Amino acid sequence: MIYLEKPKEFEPRFEIISCFCECDGEILLLHRQDHKPEGGTWGVPAGKLNSKESLFSGILREIQEETGFFALEKDLLYFRKVFVKYPDYDFLYHIFSVSLPSKPKVVINPDEHKDFVWKDPRDALKINLIRVLMNV
Repeated sequence: MIYLEKPKEFEPRFEIISCFCECDGEILLLHRQDHKPEGGTWGVPAGKLNSKESLFSGILREIQEETGFFALEKDLLYFRKVFVKYPDYDFLYHIFSVSLPSKPKVVINPDEHKDFVWKDPRDALKINLIRVLMNV
């Protein structure tokens, strides 16, 4: 379950940072490797925030690691934080967005993803998205 306000008995195990990379009305989605948690699903560039790492430096790192391109901090917009309760653990989920002037060359990390696609957000809802994106 996803909550906009901190629910009772919420004890986050970690924080996730994510970014909706948008260009020309489409968002970038990455296809997770089968061996990863929730393998075979599609999601936006995202990952765990490292200890002592700021939200902005963390999402810039994740975008570069997962897509091969560099975003600029000045172009990032922090959207919001949500509280996620999965059956076995809780976590904080931070959502950013970045509007790109043109589609950059995407070079995925094959250890983490097997493909990428640019999709209209409405069409993205028709594919197998990672659980947390189904409710954002």
